[in-house]
Amino acid sequence: MKNVLREKNGFRSTALRIAVAAILPIASLTFIASANGADAPVATTLVRPEGLPNISAIPFTGNKSATFTAPTTMVNLSTLPSQGVVGDAFKIEGKALEANTDYVLTWSTSDASWLAGIEPNTINYMGTSYVNYNIDMANVKTDANGAFSFATKIPSDWGGVHDIYVVKNGVAAGHGGVQVSRSFTMTPKSGPVGTPITVTYTGLGPKLYAAGSALIYDNHFAGEMMARWSRGTATATILAAGKVGNHLVQANEAISFSYLNVLQSPVPYANSGQGIFKITKDPGAFKPYAKFPTKVTPTVSQHTTLSNIGLDPNTTAVAKLSVEDGPIGTKTKFDVTGLTTTGTHQIVWATVVGNRVNCTGTCWIYNSIPLATVEVTGSTVSQEITVPDHLGGWHVVQIKKGDVIEAQTLFYVKESIMKFYDKAGKVIGEGLAKADTSGSAAAFAAGGAGKPTNTFKENEEFTISLKGVGWTQFDNTLAVTYDNSYIGYGCGFNSNGYLVVHLRATGGVGTHIIDLRPLLYTQQPSFASTPYGMTPVLTSENDFPGLAAGYQIPQFHFAINVVK
Repeated sequence: MKNVLREKNGFRSTALRIAVAAILPIASLTFIASANGADAPVATTLVRPEGLPNISAIPFTGNKSATFTAPTTMVNLSTLPSQGVVGDAFKIEGKALEANTDYVLTWSTSDASWLAGIEPNTINYMGTSYVNYNIDMANVKTDANGAFSFATKIPSDWGGVHDIYVVKNGVAAGHGGVQVSRSFTMTPKSGPVGTPITVTYTGLGPKLYAAGSALIYDNHFAGEMMARWSRGTATATILAAGKVGNHLVQANEAISFSYLNVLQSPVPYANSGQGIFKITKDPGAFKPYAKFPTKVTPTVSQHTTLSNIGLDPNTTAVAKLSVEDGPIGTKTKFDVTGLTTTGTHQIVWATVVGNRVNCTGTCWIYNSIPLATVEVTGSTVSQEITVPDHLGGWHVVQIKKGDVIEAQTLFYVKESIMKFYDKAGKVIGEGLAKADTSGSAAAFAAGGAGKPTNTFKENEEFTISLKGVGWTQFDNTLAVTYDNSYIGYGCGFNSNGYLVVHLRATGGVGTHIIDLRPLLYTQQPSFASTPYGMTPVLTSENDFPGLAAGYQIPQFHFAINVVK
């Protein structure tokens, strides 16, 4: 173990890192107030970014209906059948309407999203939102007997009851409806251990009791599926785990965890779906990898650590980076134009230090980590910098003269699997290692990560190490599953982005799968009405609120060999 270096330039203990951070120049002090009452941040509805995968469009014409009134007495419209799943054909029929008259058919739907409290130094998860409205389905015309018939299919839209009206001149003349139930598909249906299994579950709703689904693998909770931005269709991928043979994959109605007597609930249409996946062979452990969501343009303009505090109000200087995102250790060129001051300048990295445990009063503060000193003789600066080994998420690179910031720009630090190196600088492992339980100072500094390997004896303690974990309620914590069974979570805030989780090699001889996924942190600070918290979000690639703020939180996948 003495020959194992956890970073090429060595690794300092958590205590030392915090001590060093504490003596760095502080850009500004931040007070984190109580989450209760008047101190709670204002909740903002997050707009879905464009370009996310598996997003259903507003159905039918996509046009919102003009405002109309619904009298107490109307013609009853019949829908045949009156219940189905996305893609099913159905027919709408009306009788006893005005003869030879044009009407507009409307369909009730919703938009659903997430709520966040956006502050200069963090972003908080604050729950969900939805709005109801009607859209135009089609124009129909009655015959000489005042009847019409319109054939269509249930669109890719929310589950539950959809009201259908026939409208003329702002007044509804007839009313009916169709109930959309859930449907389950899974692909593929067989393959070796580690095969990605994609589950598609349609018919989720926009409201609390119909908006979530629990994905179950062999009666173990693998995580939750959401569909707020994808209009009721949840798509999630898990990895095949377990022994050779058949394994049950099931999607249940849930608010995070399964609701098991759904037929007796107020939403009995929220039926479950299931499939059987057959594991054909065990090929042994695969190389760890991270799967990032599609990169999209954020719809939130405000970013953590970015503020105008200390910025020269008269500056015309502009800063930019040649590379704007990447893991710790990324090298990027910091270019500044339009400087009006000369002499010695500092290039600094804006971050925070602290934690949210037992948090009263000042919980974390802004810190500036020096990156370089430059002598400015003209109006431009070009300097290569290295992203420091610290917290992930949004950070600001600034150029300062004294305490005055001349220009600043953003960099996003991606979470990454930690590499292990030998003395020659060769990579000898990624993420996985035996646990060092010696209790030494070196073991403490490494979070208990010892010699890298992916093979462990039964019940042996091992570790998984990540870098660049953030501090907000979107990126400070990752949920951990073992063979698609949720067992807990790990946080990287207090350890400045370095996360080491400790596990045991169980489940018998063979290959076992460990996944780390995003979750919605709902502990300190905690807010009212924040469902779906503290569990793996399996749909994080297209339905996770952090995406609106530019957070690129990956799903990490590991495999180990367990031997006798």
